[in-house]
Amino acid sequence: MASGAETPGALAVAMSGGVDSSVAAWLLARKGYTLTGVHIRMWTAKDPTACARQDRNIADAQRVCDRIGIPFELVDLREAFQIEVVDPFLQAYREGRTPNPCIICNPRIKMGRLLEWARERGLAGVATGHYARVGRNANTTRWELRRSADPSKDQTYYLYRLEQEQLARFHTPVGEYTKDQIRTIATNNDLRVSHKEESQDICFIPDDNYRRFLEETIDDLPPEGPIVNREGKVLGSHSGIHRYTIGQRRGLGVSNPAPLYVLKIRPAENTVVVGEKEHLQAEGLEARNIVWGALPELKEKTRLRVKVRYRSTAVPAWGEPAAEGVHIRFDEPQRAITPGQSAVFYDMTDDLVLGGGFIEKALSESQP
Repeated sequence: MASGAETPGALAVAMSGGVDSSVAAWLLARKGYTLTGVHIRMWTAKDPTACARQDRNIADAQRVCDRIGIPFELVDLREAFQIEVVDPFLQAYREGRTPNPCIICNPRIKMGRLLEWARERGLAGVATGHYARVGRNANTTRWELRRSADPSKDQTYYLYRLEQEQLARFHTPVGEYTKDQIRTIATNNDLRVSHKEESQDICFIPDDNYRRFLEETIDDLPPEGPIVNREGKVLGSHSGIHRYTIGQRRGLGVSNPAPLYVLKIRPAENTVVVGEKEHLQAEGLEARNIVWGALPELKEKTRLRVKVRYRSTAVPAWGEPAAEGVHIRFDEPQRAITPGQSAVFYDMTDDLVLGGGFIEKALSESQP
């Protein structure tokens, strides 16, 4: 499937300084696109190690642009990133939810603010180093998002919230290749980033310690409160609901003959509910704030596959329209359905993204 527009044009390439976006720029330049390499400033590093990493990424992106022979620009979107991505991330934890900021960043920043920046300068769209494929269905005329050629690197889960107008201007050339092939292209063309390490998922938490980040950033974090079992019996106390997520086993600080897991977080009561492993199983879920992709809407009960977290497998299920979104019923119960995460809907071939939404709650008789 071809990526993005049908004919070469002028594009902004989001250059992280890594191998994927570097090769994306290389591939598009070889196809005849007129490119501007762009490194987005999204956050300000505080510790020396993170500062050095940011500086190195900018230098690497600049070097690759020089090698390809395209202009390079820094675009400062730190204020927008704080408002659009970081603030909702913080609020979600206050509410006992577990967010995924990358899912918000792609439509709001990369294909939101950066696309606006590009179009103001006469550029037709934005290219990134994401592993996904974009194309237009000649029969339905809808722009479609499909899995990448490398299943182990596929990033469609992070991209499902892109609207039709954004998909029409979105280019993902590395989606046609495997990661090994991308590294080989970088090596063979002297891009000097072929062996660079993978970037972490949450760019503004470089040490991956989200609890520390929350506690250093938020003044009004939830206080201590009770940990209860499914029957409501108090077993101990928690240190703030922001420190817990569905399925968590370690760090609960309560004793029980069998291991206990977080089953539910009740922010209104400032309570963490725990239970045994089998109680994590859910028969389905309710998803809200739906964005539709290849499917314009869900009109009736439909067979599909559902992915409930980035590293999980998309499993067969029934999807049915509901008053405030979509109800999903799995063929087999699934573990640790987590409010705040996303449920992404694929067709039964597990290739085409039909749509997706934010998980509101698990649907199961066993859930408290």
